[in-house]
Amino acid sequence: MLAISLAVCSGWRALAQPALPKSVEEQSSSPAAGVNKPIDPQAWFAKGQAALQAGDLDAAEAAFHKVLVADPRAGSAYANLGVIAMRRKEWDRAIALLQKGEKLEPKTAGIRLNIGLVEYRRGNYAAAIAPLSSVLRDQPDSQQARYLLGLCQVFTKKFAEAVTVLEPLWPQKSDDVLYLYLIDIAAVESGQKGLDEKILRQMIAVGGGTPEFHLIMGKAFLNRFEVGEAQAELERAAEGNPDLPFLHLNLGITYMRLGQNERAEREFLRDIALEPDLADNYEQLGVLYSRMQKDEDAEKSFREALHRDAKSAGPYLGIAKLYQKQNKPEAGLKMIDTALRLSPDIHGGHFLRGRILTQLGRQKEARLEFAAAQKAMDSRLDKERGSLEEDRVPNPELTRQP
Repeated sequence: MLAISLAVCSGWRALAQPALPKSVEEQSSSPAAGVNKPIDPQAWFAKGQAALQAGDLDAAEAAFHKVLVADPRAGSAYANLGVIAMRRKEWDRAIALLQKGEKLEPKTAGIRLNIGLVEYRRGNYAAAIAPLSSVLRDQPDSQQARYLLGLCQVFTKKFAEAVTVLEPLWPQKSDDVLYLYLIDIAAVESGQKGLDEKILRQMIAVGGGTPEFHLIMGKAFLNRFEVGEAQAELERAAEGNPDLPFLHLNLGITYMRLGQNERAEREFLRDIALEPDLADNYEQLGVLYSRMQKDEDAEKSFREALHRDAKSAGPYLGIAKLYQKQNKPEAGLKMIDTALRLSPDIHGGHFLRGRILTQLGRQKEARLEFAAAQKAMDSRLDKERGSLEEDRVPNPELTRQP
């Protein structure tokens, strides 16, 4: 799992030193000086790079601001200030600075790579695709840009495109189980069964007997709805490392699919103890409580999920289902509208909205929603995806912060 995090982290780097004028005159801030003192922007840029590499973000920031005083069009100074904001996880500030740098130096691929990386870190996967694609066009051998682009395409359900982007990494990364798992998601979802079988054989060949391998194999079987095999692999992982991150989340999903609700609840709660800020745990627990008719506990769990990830459509859908069942259509409509805004093709979304509109007596609008739901079901591939998305397997290990 570390391979992804380390690869992603490598994007946080200083850019190449730009060609700057050797000196610029600046009015001294000291009244006693009484004379203008020159600023050497190249020297300050070098100081900023050295400080950035040493991890002294405050000194680096001050140095790059000095460069901008001397040359307000120094795009690389803006870009490195963006890198500093990235290291501080100030994503909005990072985007603003990197975009200034890109405007001044549009041919610098490293700036666009970091823009894609920031959007990836913010969970704006669709927004990351364009800058990462442009990097890949300029630098087809960039493994980092290719891998990040494949991740973002998987997360935005562009599965066939993801296979095309990720397959060229096979010679370098086919011994990386997490890479194999990622491309297998794309292969399964795009209906490429031959590639799916090839990937599964490779997973078995390279994975060994580590708990991490059994976890990924278990997830692969879950994606294929081979629940018995998934249970066996995940329980092997638990024997080797019961505190493995995300293991109990996936065991909970497995037991929930097997109808073993009490065991599923214990697993979700155990993963919450290990990963208290992971929204997926609370969302899956909400789904479980909904099936167990524990509506109050279900809503509480869905809201805990939203507290940790307000951009996740699933919990809004879950609450909308509860409100529709409880004959609270006005509140339910707000919830389903939010879910569909966040994920327009979320499974069951249009059908549920139609039912809620029917409760409100808005029959004409309800018929439009039912028609939209039927259109999605008319496609065989959409039916297959719908069954998977209804009981989706979260992939937090693919987005885990390093």
